[in-house]
Amino acid sequence: MYTCVACNVCDICFSEKDYENAIKYYTEALELNPSNAIYYSNRSLAYLRTECYGYALADATKALEVDKNYIKGYYRRATSNMALGKFKAALKDYETVVRVRPNDKDARMKYQECNKIVKQKAFERAIASDETKKSVVDSLDIENMTIEDDYVGPKLEDSKVTLTFMKEMMDWFKDQKKLHRKCAYQILVQVKDVLSKLPSLVEITLKETEKITICGDTHGQYYDLLNIFKLNGLPSETNPYLFNGDFVDRGSFSVEVILTLFGFKLLYPDNFHLLRGNHETDNMNQMYGFEGEVKAKYTAQMFQLFSEVFQWLPLAQCINSKVLVMHGGLFSEDGVTLEDLRKIDRNRQPPDSGPMCDLLWSDPQPQNGRSISKRGVSCQFGPDVTERFLEQNKLDFIVRSHEVKAEGYEVTHSGKCITVFSAPNYCDQMGNKGAYIHLRGSDLKPEFHQFTAVPHPNVKPMAYANTLMQLGMM
Repeated sequence: MYTCVACNVCDICFSEKDYENAIKYYTEALELNPSNAIYYSNRSLAYLRTECYGYALADATKALEVDKNYIKGYYRRATSNMALGKFKAALKDYETVVRVRPNDKDARMKYQECNKIVKQKAFERAIASDETKKSVVDSLDIENMTIEDDYVGPKLEDSKVTLTFMKEMMDWFKDQKKLHRKCAYQILVQVKDVLSKLPSLVEITLKETEKITICGDTHGQYYDLLNIFKLNGLPSETNPYLFNGDFVDRGSFSVEVILTLFGFKLLYPDNFHLLRGNHETDNMNQMYGFEGEVKAKYTAQMFQLFSEVFQWLPLAQCINSKVLVMHGGLFSEDGVTLEDLRKIDRNRQPPDSGPMCDLLWSDPQPQNGRSISKRGVSCQFGPDVTERFLEQNKLDFIVRSHEVKAEGYEVTHSGKCITVFSAPNYCDQMGNKGAYIHLRGSDLKPEFHQFTAVPHPNVKPMAYANTLMQLGMM
């Protein structure tokens, strides 16, 4: 009887997009009936909705262990593997679904799309093994690109980004207009050059009278980015910023966000800082919208150049030798030093394990020790792990992003692990606040500033995402 009531409550939670409580109630139902494949499958879907792809994969697998004929289990496991970039494993499960349900149009579409990705990846590997990959920059002739007479939008002045250009471009984007491709290419080529000269660990010093603003994920929410600048002031030499990764994907104005951020990096290279997130990677961009958005607004060639630029984004930043900032978190093993971070060869797609992977993917947990990641990549690290790392490297605390927080930020591990997230009402459905942090050179004490989402044009999040990520209730 209880499980029936719990399932009814879970259905209500799903309809209200309250996935955390759906997980809670399905967990309670499974404690009473641990051999119910449906409960595992439905909890898997709730985990998918909250981006806990590792947990979603585990539940889908458990559903199939309970009932190998439960077709939704294969569907859920395929979706989980797709989210993790494990395309071959996903294809195998989609094949099973299509074989059992040959008339299911949605399953067949997902099978075909996944098969196409697997073949594309195989082709890319073959090309990479045949010859050294050439830069897109080598094939561009930007100087001879023509700006048509009817284009009345912003243009770089003598090929340089100016404050006037930035203000005009932001207003242009606000009106949902597209920057000319020549200007976009100019920004990308120039910012690639700037980023490639930076170390993997950027180290800065704030004077006693100076402060820096640290922002978390923005995820293509351009109008919320404009609101940050409205509330906190435009970047300048006296108003420095650090944006902590995940600039793109999910939100459908990712091109506008990233070109704005890159423009400010060119305008204030020593006072505007950008770190790489797990979504500044090819696999994520292919699934969660950025690749599709760039191709829709510009070309496949431009996406390839974005990919090259992303590989040069630094991985971490140390402030006054006391505060370490990274997108994800700490490491799967003890003993990692700042010197190890300086030595990381970052100009590549991130590996599946190791310090580079951890910096982009790991998450904190309340209990001591380490555990398997809810995301299926890297790990979760406890307060004792944080304490040992800080002590070894003579640091006070870390600042990271990577996770939605209801208040826009969260302080854990006795104040030594701070999360900041700057995409309010994430994906137009989470209802969370956004936040940014002020750190002052005088005391490095974090000051939290919260804000709420602002209206944006009627373009839904994930509008450019791969169709495989349009998660249904199947």
